Amino acid sequence: MDPLTPDQLPVEQLVRAMDSGQLSARVLVARSLERAESLAQLGAIIAINPAAMEAAEALDAERAAGHLRGPLHGVPVLLKDNIDTADMPTTAGSLALAGAPLPRDAALSRRLRDAGLVILGKANLSEWANFRSTRSVSGWSSAGGQCRNPYALDRSPCGSSSGSAVAVSAGIAPLAVGTETNGSIICPSSTNGVVGIKPTLGMISRSGIAPIAHSQDTAGPIARTVAGAAALLSAMAGPDPADPATAGAPERPDYGEALATERLDGLRIGLGRGFMGFDDRVDALVERAAADLRALGAEVVELDFPPEGLVEAMDTASFEVLLTEFKADLDTYLSGRGGPVSSLAELVAWNREHAQEVMPWFGQELLERAIERGPLSDPAYLEALETMRRLSRDEGIDAALRGRELDAILAPSNAPAWVIDPINGDHYRGGSSSPAAIAGYPNLTVPAGQIAGLPIGISLSGTAWTEERLIGIAAAYERATHHRRAPALR
Repeated sequence: MDPLTPDQLPVEQLVRAMDSGQLSARVLVARSLERAESLAQLGAIIAINPAAMEAAEALDAERAAGHLRGPLHGVPVLLKDNIDTADMPTTAGSLALAGAPLPRDAALSRRLRDAGLVILGKANLSEWANFRSTRSVSGWSSAGGQCRNPYALDRSPCGSSSGSAVAVSAGIAPLAVGTETNGSIICPSSTNGVVGIKPTLGMISRSGIAPIAHSQDTAGPIARTVAGAAALLSAMAGPDPADPATAGAPERPDYGEALATERLDGLRIGLGRGFMGFDDRVDALVERAAADLRALGAEVVELDFPPEGLVEAMDTASFEVLLTEFKADLDTYLSGRGGPVSSLAELVAWNREHAQEVMPWFGQELLERAIERGPLSDPAYLEALETMRRLSRDEGIDAALRGRELDAILAPSNAPAWVIDPINGDHYRGGSSSPAAIAGYPNLTVPAGQIAGLPIGISLSGTAWTEERLIGIAAAYERATHHRRAPALR
Protein backbone atom coordinates (compact mmCIF):
# COMPACT_ATOMS: atom_id res chain seq x y z
CA MET A 1 0.00 0.00 0.00
CA ASP A 2 1.14 3.54 -0.74
CA PRO A 3 2.35 5.41 2.36
CA LEU A 4 -0.47 7.46 3.82
CA THR A 5 -0.11 11.14 4.67
CA PRO A 6 -1.30 12.27 8.13
CA ASP A 7 -4.56 13.44 6.54
CA GLN A 8 -5.16 9.93 5.20
CA LEU A 9 -4.66 8.03 8.44
CA PRO A 10 -7.58 5.75 9.32
CA VAL A 11 -9.61 6.71 12.35
CA GLU A 12 -8.35 3.75 14.38
CA GLN A 13 -4.80 5.16 14.19
CA LEU A 14 -6.01 8.62 15.14
CA VAL A 15 -7.79 7.19 18.18
CA ARG A 16 -4.64 5.36 19.28
CA ALA A 17 -2.66 8.61 18.94
CA MET A 18 -5.17 10.44 21.15
CA ASP A 19 -5.17 7.62 23.68
CA SER A 20 -1.37 7.83 23.93
CA GLY A 21 -1.36 11.62 24.23
CA GLN A 22 0.37 12.19 20.87
CA LEU A 23 -2.69 13.90 19.41
CA SER A 24 -5.55 15.98 20.74
CA ALA A 25 -9.07 16.62 19.48
CA ARG A 26 -8.17 20.30 19.17
CA VAL A 27 -5.22 19.59 16.87
CA LEU A 28 -7.23 17.10 14.86
CA VAL A 29 -10.13 19.50 14.35
CA ALA A 30 -7.77 22.37 13.50
CA ARG A 31 -6.09 20.21 10.87
CA SER A 32 -9.47 19.24 9.43
CA LEU A 33 -10.51 22.89 9.20
CA GLU A 34 -7.25 23.81 7.46
CA ARG A 35 -7.72 20.93 5.04
CA ALA A 36 -11.31 21.99 4.31
CA GLU A 37 -10.12 25.50 3.43
CA SER A 38 -7.22 24.36 1.27
CA LEU A 39 -9.44 21.91 -0.66
CA ALA A 40 -12.40 24.22 -1.14
CA GLN A 41 -12.25 23.54 -4.89
CA LEU A 42 -13.71 20.08 -4.21
CA GLY A 43 -17.01 21.63 -3.14
CA ALA A 44 -17.41 19.01 -0.43
CA ILE A 45 -18.51 21.35 2.38
CA ILE A 46 -21.60 23.52 2.67
CA ALA A 47 -21.00 24.80 6.21
CA ILE A 48 -18.38 24.62 8.95
CA ASN A 49 -19.55 24.30 12.53
CA PRO A 50 -18.55 27.56 14.30
CA ALA A 51 -18.51 25.67 17.61
CA ALA A 52 -16.27 22.82 16.41
CA MET A 53 -13.08 24.06 18.07
CA GLU A 54 -14.86 24.83 21.31
CA ALA A 55 -16.35 21.33 21.33
CA ALA A 56 -12.92 19.79 20.69
CA GLU A 57 -11.35 21.69 23.58
CA ALA A 58 -14.15 20.61 25.92
CA LEU A 59 -13.65 16.98 24.90
CA ASP A 60 -9.89 17.27 25.45
CA ALA A 61 -10.63 18.55 28.96
CA GLU A 62 -12.90 15.58 29.59
CA ARG A 63 -10.16 13.22 28.39
CA ALA A 64 -7.64 14.89 30.70
CA ALA A 65 -10.06 14.37 33.57
CA GLY A 66 -10.26 10.67 32.77
CA HIS A 67 -13.72 10.73 31.20
CA LEU A 68 -14.24 9.24 27.73
CA ARG A 69 -17.70 9.24 26.20
CA GLY A 70 -16.90 6.40 23.83
CA PRO A 71 -14.28 4.89 21.50
CA LEU A 72 -14.50 7.86 19.12
CA HIS A 73 -14.10 10.55 21.80
CA GLY A 74 -12.75 13.72 20.13
CA VAL A 75 -12.93 12.47 16.53
CA PRO A 76 -14.36 14.95 13.98
CA VAL A 77 -17.25 13.85 11.76
CA LEU A 78 -19.04 15.58 8.89
CA LEU A 79 -22.80 15.25 8.47
CA LYS A 80 -24.60 15.25 5.15
CA ASP A 81 -26.56 18.48 5.01
CA ASN A 82 -29.95 16.83 5.22
CA ILE A 83 -29.35 15.91 8.89
CA ASP A 84 -30.63 18.48 11.38
CA THR A 85 -28.21 20.24 13.73
CA ALA A 86 -29.02 22.91 16.30
CA ASP A 87 -25.84 24.90 15.62
CA MET A 88 -25.90 24.99 11.79
CA PRO A 89 -28.57 25.37 9.11
CA THR A 90 -29.85 22.21 7.40
CA THR A 91 -30.50 22.85 3.72
CA ALA A 92 -30.81 19.45 1.99
CA GLY A 93 -28.78 21.31 -0.63
CA SER A 94 -31.65 23.71 -1.36
CA LEU A 95 -31.46 27.48 -1.15
CA ALA A 96 -35.10 27.36 -0.06
CA LEU A 97 -33.93 26.03 3.33
CA ALA A 98 -30.82 28.18 3.76
CA GLY A 99 -30.83 30.47 6.77
CA ALA A 100 -30.94 30.18 10.54
CA PRO A 101 -30.20 26.87 12.30
CA LEU A 102 -33.07 24.75 13.53
CA PRO A 103 -33.71 24.75 17.28
CA ARG A 104 -32.97 21.02 17.53
CA ASP A 105 -30.59 18.21 16.66
CA ALA A 106 -31.65 15.16 14.71
CA ALA A 107 -31.63 12.07 16.92
CA LEU A 108 -28.52 10.97 15.01
CA SER A 109 -26.70 14.27 15.65
CA ARG A 110 -27.52 14.04 19.34
CA ARG A 111 -26.22 10.47 19.57
CA LEU A 112 -22.93 11.45 17.94
CA ARG A 113 -22.39 14.37 20.30
CA ASP A 114 -23.24 12.16 23.28
CA ALA A 115 -20.67 9.62 22.01
CA GLY A 116 -17.97 12.32 22.06
CA LEU A 117 -17.61 13.08 18.36
CA VAL A 118 -17.05 16.63 17.12
CA ILE A 119 -19.50 17.64 14.39
CA LEU A 120 -17.12 19.44 12.05
CA GLY A 121 -19.70 20.76 9.62
CA LYS A 122 -22.21 19.90 6.91
CA ALA A 123 -21.32 18.12 3.69
CA ASN A 124 -22.56 19.02 0.23
CA LEU A 125 -24.96 16.64 -1.52
CA SER A 126 -27.07 16.17 -4.59
CA GLU A 127 -29.94 18.59 -3.94
CA TRP A 128 -32.91 16.91 -2.22
CA ALA A 129 -30.84 13.71 -2.13
CA ASN A 130 -31.06 13.50 -5.94
CA PHE A 131 -34.87 13.34 -5.96
CA ARG A 132 -35.57 16.48 -7.96
CA SER A 133 -35.02 15.80 -11.66
CA THR A 134 -34.47 12.97 -14.12
CA ARG A 135 -31.54 14.98 -15.56
CA SER A 136 -29.92 15.85 -12.25
CA VAL A 137 -26.17 16.16 -11.76
CA SER A 138 -24.81 14.15 -8.84
CA GLY A 139 -23.06 16.29 -6.26
CA TRP A 140 -24.65 19.56 -7.39
CA SER A 141 -26.85 21.63 -5.13
CA SER A 142 -28.04 25.21 -5.27
CA ALA A 143 -26.79 25.69 -1.70
CA GLY A 144 -23.34 24.16 -2.22
CA GLY A 145 -22.49 24.19 -5.92
CA GLN A 146 -20.75 21.29 -7.65
CA CYS A 147 -18.89 18.69 -5.59
CA ARG A 148 -15.98 17.06 -7.43
CA ASN A 149 -14.23 13.71 -7.40
CA PRO A 150 -10.78 14.08 -5.80
CA TYR A 151 -9.30 11.41 -8.09
CA ALA A 152 -10.08 13.53 -11.16
CA LEU A 153 -11.71 16.91 -10.67
CA ASP A 154 -13.70 16.78 -13.91
CA ARG A 155 -15.32 13.49 -12.82
CA SER A 156 -18.51 12.91 -10.88
CA PRO A 157 -18.39 12.12 -7.16
CA CYS A 158 -21.66 10.21 -7.60
CA GLY A 159 -24.38 10.94 -5.08
CA SER A 160 -26.33 11.82 -3.26
CA SER A 161 -23.91 11.66 -0.28
CA SER A 162 -21.26 13.26 -2.47
CA GLY A 163 -19.57 15.65 -0.07
CA SER A 164 -19.51 13.08 2.74
CA ALA A 165 -17.54 10.59 0.63
CA VAL A 166 -15.30 13.20 -1.02
CA ALA A 167 -14.35 14.76 2.32
CA VAL A 168 -13.30 11.42 3.80
CA SER A 169 -11.44 10.42 0.64
CA ALA A 170 -9.56 13.73 0.36
CA GLY A 171 -8.54 13.80 4.02
CA ILE A 172 -10.78 16.66 5.13
CA ALA A 173 -12.44 14.54 7.82
CA PRO A 174 -11.72 11.01 9.03
CA LEU A 175 -15.43 10.15 9.24
CA ALA A 176 -18.66 11.28 7.65
CA VAL A 177 -22.33 10.39 7.68
CA GLY A 178 -24.31 9.90 4.49
CA THR A 179 -27.88 8.87 3.80
CA GLU A 180 -29.23 6.42 1.26
CA THR A 181 -32.54 5.70 -0.39
CA ASN A 182 -31.04 3.79 -3.31
CA GLY A 183 -27.27 3.88 -3.77
CA SER A 184 -26.61 7.25 -2.14
CA ILE A 185 -24.03 5.86 0.31
CA ILE A 186 -22.71 2.95 -1.75
CA CYS A 187 -22.13 4.78 -5.06
CA PRO A 188 -20.25 7.87 -3.74
CA SER A 189 -18.24 5.76 -1.30
CA SER A 190 -17.06 3.36 -3.99
CA THR A 191 -16.56 6.09 -6.61
CA ASN A 192 -14.36 8.03 -4.17
CA GLY A 193 -12.37 5.05 -2.93
CA VAL A 194 -13.67 4.73 0.63
CA VAL A 195 -15.78 2.36 2.72
CA GLY A 196 -19.50 2.93 3.10
CA ILE A 197 -22.16 0.97 4.96
CA LYS A 198 -25.85 1.19 4.12
CA PRO A 199 -27.32 -0.51 7.22
CA THR A 200 -30.55 -2.37 7.76
CA LEU A 201 -33.49 0.02 7.74
CA GLY A 202 -34.19 0.75 11.41
CA MET A 203 -30.60 0.43 12.63
CA ILE A 204 -30.33 4.26 12.84
CA SER A 205 -33.04 6.79 13.64
CA ARG A 206 -34.29 8.96 10.77
CA SER A 207 -35.91 11.48 13.12
CA GLY A 208 -34.73 14.95 12.09
CA ILE A 209 -33.42 13.93 8.64
CA ALA A 210 -34.94 15.49 5.52
CA PRO A 211 -36.66 12.51 3.90
CA ILE A 212 -37.29 10.94 0.56
CA ALA A 213 -39.21 7.85 1.61
CA HIS A 214 -39.55 6.07 4.96
CA SER A 215 -39.66 2.64 3.30
CA GLN A 216 -36.06 2.97 2.11
CA ASP A 217 -34.32 5.92 3.83
CA THR A 218 -31.44 5.34 6.22
CA ALA A 219 -28.29 7.11 7.34
CA GLY A 220 -24.97 5.28 7.31
CA PRO A 221 -21.23 5.69 7.98
CA ILE A 222 -18.43 6.54 5.54
CA ALA A 223 -14.75 6.05 6.46
CA ARG A 224 -11.37 5.20 4.98
CA THR A 225 -11.39 1.70 6.49
CA VAL A 226 -13.90 -0.96 7.45
CA ALA A 227 -12.93 -0.47 11.12
CA GLY A 228 -13.69 3.25 10.94
CA ALA A 229 -17.06 2.69 9.29
CA ALA A 230 -17.96 0.01 11.84
CA ALA A 231 -17.02 2.25 14.77
CA LEU A 232 -19.16 5.09 13.44
CA LEU A 233 -22.06 2.72 12.76
CA SER A 234 -21.90 1.57 16.37
CA ALA A 235 -22.00 5.18 17.60
CA MET A 236 -25.05 5.95 15.46
CA ALA A 237 -27.11 2.80 16.04
CA GLY A 238 -29.89 2.46 18.56
CA PRO A 239 -33.64 2.69 19.14
CA ASP A 240 -35.49 6.00 19.07
CA PRO A 241 -39.15 6.37 20.11
CA ALA A 242 -39.59 9.02 17.41
CA ASP A 243 -38.78 6.45 14.69
CA PRO A 244 -40.79 3.23 15.19
CA ALA A 245 -38.63 1.40 12.64
CA THR A 246 -35.77 1.41 15.18
CA ALA A 247 -37.62 -0.65 17.78
CA GLY A 248 -35.39 -3.66 17.11
CA ALA A 249 -32.12 -1.76 16.68
CA PRO A 250 -29.16 -2.81 18.84
CA GLU A 251 -27.82 -0.22 21.25
CA ARG A 252 -24.23 0.57 20.20
CA PRO A 253 -23.36 -2.84 18.68
CA ASP A 254 -19.81 -4.14 19.16
CA TYR A 255 -18.10 -5.16 15.92
CA GLY A 256 -14.70 -5.86 17.49
CA GLU A 257 -14.81 -9.60 16.90
CA ALA A 258 -15.90 -9.14 13.29
CA LEU A 259 -13.10 -6.66 12.63
CA ALA A 260 -10.54 -9.18 13.87
CA THR A 261 -11.61 -11.71 11.22
CA GLU A 262 -8.68 -13.05 9.23
CA ARG A 263 -10.10 -16.23 7.69
CA LEU A 264 -13.46 -16.82 6.03
CA ASP A 265 -13.54 -20.60 6.31
CA GLY A 266 -17.05 -21.99 6.30
CA LEU A 267 -18.66 -18.94 4.68
CA ARG A 268 -20.49 -19.20 1.36
CA ILE A 269 -20.62 -16.08 -0.81
CA GLY A 270 -22.64 -15.83 -3.99
CA LEU A 271 -21.11 -14.01 -6.97
CA GLY A 272 -24.05 -12.05 -8.38
CA ARG A 273 -23.55 -12.49 -12.11
CA GLY A 274 -26.70 -10.53 -12.93
CA PHE A 275 -25.01 -7.34 -11.72
CA MET A 276 -22.03 -7.79 -14.04
CA GLY A 277 -21.44 -7.27 -17.74
CA PHE A 278 -21.66 -3.48 -18.00
CA ASP A 279 -17.84 -3.09 -18.11
CA ASP A 280 -15.33 -5.90 -18.69
CA ARG A 281 -12.69 -4.05 -16.64
CA VAL A 282 -15.02 -3.90 -13.64
CA ASP A 283 -15.83 -7.58 -14.16
CA ALA A 284 -12.11 -8.39 -13.99
CA LEU A 285 -11.77 -6.62 -10.64
CA VAL A 286 -14.81 -8.44 -9.24
CA GLU A 287 -13.37 -11.77 -10.44
CA ARG A 288 -10.11 -10.89 -8.69
CA ALA A 289 -12.04 -10.08 -5.51
CA ALA A 290 -13.79 -13.45 -5.73
CA ALA A 291 -10.39 -15.15 -6.01
CA ASP A 292 -9.12 -13.19 -3.00
CA LEU A 293 -12.13 -14.26 -0.94
CA ARG A 294 -11.53 -17.90 -1.95
CA ALA A 295 -7.90 -17.56 -0.85
CA LEU A 296 -9.20 -16.42 2.54
CA GLY A 297 -11.20 -19.63 2.87
CA ALA A 298 -14.64 -18.60 1.64
CA GLU A 299 -16.53 -20.69 -0.86
CA VAL A 300 -17.56 -18.33 -3.67
CA VAL A 301 -20.30 -19.83 -5.81
CA GLU A 302 -21.86 -18.72 -9.08
CA LEU A 303 -25.21 -17.04 -8.50
CA ASP A 304 -27.77 -16.16 -11.16
CA PHE A 305 -28.83 -13.06 -9.29
CA PRO A 306 -30.58 -10.84 -9.90
CA PRO A 307 -32.54 -12.78 -12.53
CA GLU A 308 -33.47 -10.93 -15.70
CA GLY A 309 -36.21 -8.38 -15.16
CA LEU A 310 -36.19 -8.44 -11.35
CA VAL A 311 -34.38 -5.14 -10.80
CA GLU A 312 -36.49 -3.37 -13.40
CA ALA A 313 -39.72 -4.59 -11.77
CA MET A 314 -38.47 -3.66 -8.30
CA ASP A 315 -37.37 -0.21 -9.46
CA THR A 316 -40.74 0.46 -11.12
CA ALA A 317 -42.66 -0.39 -7.95
CA SER A 318 -40.15 1.45 -5.77
CA PHE A 319 -40.43 4.63 -7.83
CA GLU A 320 -44.18 4.75 -7.26
CA VAL A 321 -43.61 4.26 -3.53
CA LEU A 322 -40.96 6.98 -3.44
CA LEU A 323 -43.20 9.54 -5.15
CA THR A 324 -46.05 8.94 -2.71
CA GLU A 325 -43.93 8.76 0.43
CA PHE A 326 -41.86 11.77 -0.59
CA LYS A 327 -44.96 13.94 -0.67
CA ALA A 328 -46.23 12.71 2.70
CA ASP A 329 -42.87 12.57 4.46
CA LEU A 330 -41.54 15.89 3.17
CA ASP A 331 -44.78 17.69 4.03
CA THR A 332 -44.43 16.41 7.59
CA TYR A 333 -40.75 17.38 7.82
CA LEU A 334 -41.18 20.87 6.34
CA SER A 335 -44.27 21.71 8.38
CA GLY A 336 -42.30 21.06 11.57
CA ARG A 337 -39.21 23.14 10.86
CA GLY A 338 -40.48 26.60 9.83
CA GLY A 339 -38.91 28.83 7.21
CA PRO A 340 -40.03 30.05 3.80
CA VAL A 341 -41.52 26.70 2.71
CA SER A 342 -43.70 24.44 4.84
CA SER A 343 -44.86 21.91 2.23
CA LEU A 344 -43.79 20.26 -1.01
CA ALA A 345 -46.19 22.49 -2.94
CA GLU A 346 -44.63 25.61 -1.43
CA LEU A 347 -41.15 24.29 -2.25
CA VAL A 348 -42.10 23.80 -5.90
CA ALA A 349 -43.51 27.34 -6.04
CA TRP A 350 -40.40 28.79 -4.34
CA ASN A 351 -38.14 27.03 -6.85
CA ARG A 352 -40.13 28.49 -9.74
CA GLU A 353 -39.77 31.98 -8.30
CA HIS A 354 -36.01 31.49 -7.89
CA ALA A 355 -35.42 29.38 -11.00
CA GLN A 356 -32.29 31.26 -12.10
CA GLU A 357 -30.43 30.30 -8.91
CA VAL A 358 -32.05 26.93 -8.21
CA MET A 359 -32.65 25.46 -11.67
CA PRO A 360 -29.85 26.71 -13.98
CA TRP A 361 -29.19 23.23 -15.41
CA PHE A 362 -32.12 20.94 -14.63
CA GLY A 363 -35.68 21.20 -13.38
CA GLN A 364 -37.85 19.75 -10.66
CA GLU A 365 -40.11 17.34 -12.52
CA LEU A 366 -39.87 14.71 -9.76
CA LEU A 367 -41.09 17.21 -7.17
CA GLU A 368 -43.94 18.16 -9.49
CA ARG A 369 -44.92 14.53 -10.07
CA ALA A 370 -44.86 13.84 -6.33
CA ILE A 371 -47.38 16.64 -5.69
CA GLU A 372 -49.91 14.73 -7.79
CA ARG A 373 -49.69 11.57 -5.67
CA GLY A 374 -52.44 10.55 -3.26
CA PRO A 375 -52.21 9.76 0.46
CA LEU A 376 -50.45 6.78 2.05
CA SER A 377 -53.81 4.99 2.08
CA ASP A 378 -53.96 5.05 -1.75
CA PRO A 379 -54.52 1.45 -3.03
CA ALA A 380 -52.06 1.99 -5.88
CA TYR A 381 -49.35 2.98 -3.40
CA LEU A 382 -50.09 0.04 -1.11
CA GLU A 383 -49.95 -2.38 -4.03
CA ALA A 384 -46.60 -0.96 -5.19
CA LEU A 385 -45.24 -1.19 -1.63
CA GLU A 386 -46.22 -4.86 -1.36
CA THR A 387 -44.77 -5.59 -4.80
CA MET A 388 -41.39 -3.99 -4.13
CA ARG A 389 -41.01 -5.75 -0.79
CA ARG A 390 -42.00 -9.13 -2.21
CA LEU A 391 -39.66 -8.84 -5.19
CA SER A 392 -36.70 -7.47 -3.23
CA ARG A 393 -37.03 -9.69 -0.16
CA ASP A 394 -39.07 -12.89 -0.58
CA GLU A 395 -38.31 -13.41 -4.27
CA GLY A 396 -35.06 -11.45 -4.24
CA ILE A 397 -32.26 -11.41 -1.68
CA ASP A 398 -33.80 -13.88 0.78
CA ALA A 399 -34.63 -16.35 -1.98
CA ALA A 400 -31.09 -16.15 -3.35
CA LEU A 401 -29.51 -16.62 0.08
CA ARG A 402 -31.77 -19.54 1.05
CA GLY A 403 -31.60 -21.26 -2.30
CA ARG A 404 -27.81 -21.57 -2.25
CA GLU A 405 -27.29 -21.48 1.55
CA LEU A 406 -25.32 -18.24 1.27
CA ASP A 407 -23.98 -15.84 3.87
CA ALA A 408 -23.63 -12.85 1.53
CA ILE A 409 -23.80 -11.69 -2.07
CA LEU A 410 -20.77 -10.22 -3.87
CA ALA A 411 -21.26 -7.69 -6.66
CA PRO A 412 -19.64 -4.65 -8.29
CA SER A 413 -20.41 -1.33 -6.59
CA ASN A 414 -19.81 1.04 -9.48
CA ALA A 415 -18.41 1.84 -12.90
CA PRO A 416 -15.55 4.32 -13.31
CA ALA A 417 -16.66 7.85 -12.50
CA TRP A 418 -18.13 9.69 -15.49
CA VAL A 419 -17.37 13.25 -16.60
CA ILE A 420 -19.57 15.86 -14.92
CA ASP A 421 -22.14 16.93 -17.51
CA PRO A 422 -24.58 19.65 -16.42
CA ILE A 423 -26.26 19.67 -19.84
CA ASN A 424 -27.21 16.01 -20.11
CA GLY A 425 -27.03 14.94 -16.48
CA ASP A 426 -25.49 11.80 -15.02
CA HIS A 427 -24.15 8.88 -17.05
CA TYR A 428 -24.62 6.07 -14.56
CA ARG A 429 -23.55 2.79 -16.18
CA GLY A 430 -23.80 0.05 -13.58
CA GLY A 431 -23.87 -1.05 -9.96
CA SER A 432 -25.77 -3.27 -7.56
CA SER A 433 -27.41 -1.14 -4.88
CA SER A 434 -31.11 -1.49 -5.78
CA PRO A 435 -32.08 -4.88 -4.26
CA ALA A 436 -30.60 -4.18 -0.80
CA ALA A 437 -31.83 -0.59 -0.81
CA ILE A 438 -35.39 -1.50 -1.77
CA ALA A 439 -35.47 -4.43 0.65
CA GLY A 440 -34.12 -2.31 3.51
CA TYR A 441 -31.23 -4.78 3.91
CA PRO A 442 -27.56 -4.03 4.66
CA ASN A 443 -25.01 -3.33 1.94
CA LEU A 444 -21.31 -2.53 2.33
CA THR A 445 -18.79 -1.29 -0.22
CA VAL A 446 -15.00 -1.62 0.11
CA PRO A 447 -12.25 -0.57 -2.37
CA ALA A 448 -11.28 -3.29 -4.84
CA GLY A 449 -8.91 -1.54 -7.24
CA GLN A 450 -8.79 1.20 -9.86
CA ILE A 451 -9.43 1.69 -13.55
CA ALA A 452 -7.31 4.47 -15.09
CA GLY A 453 -6.79 5.85 -11.60
CA LEU A 454 -10.50 5.89 -10.74
CA PRO A 455 -11.63 3.76 -7.76
CA ILE A 456 -13.85 0.70 -8.09
CA GLY A 457 -15.51 -0.96 -5.10
CA ILE A 458 -17.12 -4.31 -4.45
CA SER A 459 -20.39 -4.63 -2.56
CA LEU A 460 -21.32 -7.23 0.03
CA SER A 461 -25.01 -7.49 0.86
CA GLY A 462 -27.16 -9.82 2.94
CA THR A 463 -30.47 -10.17 4.71
CA ALA A 464 -31.67 -7.93 7.53
CA TRP A 465 -29.42 -7.36 10.57
CA THR A 466 -26.36 -9.15 9.13
CA GLU A 467 -24.05 -6.13 9.37
CA GLU A 468 -21.64 -7.99 11.64
CA ARG A 469 -21.14 -10.78 9.09
CA LEU A 470 -20.63 -8.34 6.22
CA ILE A 471 -18.18 -6.29 8.29
CA GLY A 472 -16.20 -9.44 9.08
CA ILE A 473 -15.94 -10.43 5.42
CA ALA A 474 -15.00 -6.91 4.35
CA ALA A 475 -12.41 -6.55 7.14
CA ALA A 476 -10.67 -9.76 6.17
CA TYR A 477 -10.72 -8.78 2.49
CA GLU A 478 -9.41 -5.28 3.19
CA ARG A 479 -6.62 -6.61 5.41
CA ALA A 480 -5.51 -9.09 2.74
CA THR A 481 -5.65 -6.77 -0.28
CA HIS A 482 -5.05 -3.11 0.72
CA HIS A 483 -6.54 -1.78 -2.51
CA ARG A 484 -7.23 1.78 -1.39
CA ARG A 485 -5.04 4.53 -2.83
CA ALA A 486 -5.22 8.16 -1.75
CA PRO A 487 -6.49 10.61 -4.39
CA ALA A 488 -4.06 12.74 -6.36
CA LEU A 489 -6.39 15.73 -6.91
CA ARG A 490 -5.52 15.82 -10.60
